[in-house]
Amino acid sequence: MAQPAALPAPTGAQPDLLDEIDALRRQRNAVILAHYYQEPEIQDLADRIGDSLELAKAARDTQADVILFCGVHFMAEGAKILNPDRIVLIPDMNAGCSLADAAPAARVARWKAEHPGSVLVSYINCSAGVKAVSDIICTSSNSVRVIESIPADKQILFCPDRNLGAWLQKQTGRELISWQGTCIVHETFSEQKLVKLKVRHPGAKVIAHPECEPALLRYADFVGSTSQLLRYATTTPDADTFIVGTEPGILHQMQKAAPDRTFLPLPGMDETCACNECPHMKRNTLEKIRDALRDLQPRIEMPEELRLAALAPLQRMMALG
Repeated sequence: MAQPAALPAPTGAQPDLLDEIDALRRQRNAVILAHYYQEPEIQDLADRIGDSLELAKAARDTQADVILFCGVHFMAEGAKILNPDRIVLIPDMNAGCSLADAAPAARVARWKAEHPGSVLVSYINCSAGVKAVSDIICTSSNSVRVIESIPADKQILFCPDRNLGAWLQKQTGRELISWQGTCIVHETFSEQKLVKLKVRHPGAKVIAHPECEPALLRYADFVGSTSQLLRYATTTPDADTFIVGTEPGILHQMQKAAPDRTFLPLPGMDETCACNECPHMKRNTLEKIRDALRDLQPRIEMPEELRLAALAPLQRMMALG
């Protein structure tokens, strides 16, 4: 595939930023994918928004020449794993993930070697290096299905989120040996503040992502992936107020889908910071999106041997439906 050249920076009067992004998107034959945790203005300009599973499928199926992934680094890596011949961009290369950082590939490989014969299931929130040593990948949407697909006589290692691992163990009845990683957002939610919100809104339903601490999940009326939380909060008929235990970027889609309902973000423990927001997701901006499309940088690249090794467990996941 011929590699298009970077475009010169515009001179003179700057056009409207959104118009400039649209023009570059057309010129590059680019698709913009955005996670639900992005800022609302990024969600609104995206060609496709979704959770990790939905965006992985969108990346797999696109016909665009350029994929601009508005999310974090492991998500853009996943798009490149699935699309070796396409240009994959991320607005900010430093948009990382605490879960991916908590599981260095070399250490995970040693951990797997210490459990011969086991099956390593890795949450999609991990690096390409960890995917490459995994047997199968899962997302929070399909994690129960993935665990249930593994023969009963096989020991399961789960990496890197200990909270999702604990929740899966309860849901499936399978014993999991979990890596001890956590999400910096989901582990900061305050049980005390949740109780206070429930007192102030006694009819509210509590919905939470399984990356939350087990103490918080005990209060949840519904636990699910980001897309499952969105669907439940906007369609369930027996409530009109919801306390939302995940990154508050999803509230934008909830409010658009059900403007007559009330969605309350669950605060973190520290009132002096926006600790319930993912600082990595928020690194992406409209200006960085414009610059990435113009310059075709920052670009995701990886050795083909690594890509192929990481592709196999992703394909096993997708084959489950």
